[in-house]
Amino acid sequence: MDRTLKIQVAEENSKKRVDVFLAELIDDFSRSYIQKGIEEGWVKVNGKTVKPNYKLKCGDVVEAQIPAPKALSLEPENIPLDIIYEDQDIIVINKPRGMVVYPAPGNYSGTLVNALLYHAKDLSGINGVLRPGIVHRLDKDTSGAIVVAKNDQAHRTLADQFKGKKVKKTYLAIVWGNLPEDRATIEAPIGRHPVKRVEMAVDAKHGKEAITHFKVLERFGDFTFVEVNIETGRTHQIRVHMSYIGHPVVGDPLYSRKKNPFNIKGQALHAFRLGLYHPRSGEFMTFEAPVPEDFNEILNILRRRAM
Repeated sequence: MDRTLKIQVAEENSKKRVDVFLAELIDDFSRSYIQKGIEEGWVKVNGKTVKPNYKLKCGDVVEAQIPAPKALSLEPENIPLDIIYEDQDIIVINKPRGMVVYPAPGNYSGTLVNALLYHAKDLSGINGVLRPGIVHRLDKDTSGAIVVAKNDQAHRTLADQFKGKKVKKTYLAIVWGNLPEDRATIEAPIGRHPVKRVEMAVDAKHGKEAITHFKVLERFGDFTFVEVNIETGRTHQIRVHMSYIGHPVVGDPLYSRKKNPFNIKGQALHAFRLGLYHPRSGEFMTFEAPVPEDFNEILNILRRRAM
């Protein structure tokens, strides 16, 4: 439903961003949806429109008229889903490489959302018309486990877990080169590339905190098979960090300058394990997504070469 409010800012909320302030007050809508509303003029402070990053002052009067997300106009599509787990609250899917998670301009079909709309009629509506049920995402050419919320309460609970770094995400990757360490942590902030706007980059000045841990599983001389755990979920985080230390992911079309010698479309990066607290029971659950055949084939080739 629509949300209308008028509130005077108290001292404890001064210096807080207006989008953060409203997201805390209105938990039915995501912060990104509220940001979009602020940019479209749904929110006024002291009678004037503001930007999402406006810092509130004690005594400011915030007025908001935030409409509920519009009815979804996307078409359900009968696309097979590899379902790892499903109940009344969540669906965990092994997303294939090459599938986009949610629609975007110029790409409104063949997405995970289109497939979900055909499979389930009761997805969370928190993220608006184009991203029902979507709590997090995987890059188009990254395969593996992704959880989807089937109702708004599940969505809020899962979103809080991702925000609070309570979700455990383990990836498998094949990277170029022979990593010098058996285990290491990469702590390097990530932001939008200053020139190539479709790319991300390590940016010490403007980037957001990004922490990646990796462990070597097998070495093949020119290539290394690694397990990767991420504490933060920045866009392209693993791909950017591995490229940053000089060991880009095999097949990465953006961050590897090396020609891909294997029969794989997209990067050899797989979201293997996802651990989270069930939004209804509170039980910690772990889900694993089988590794794609072409990923395994690369490992088999490298193992044969090493014999």
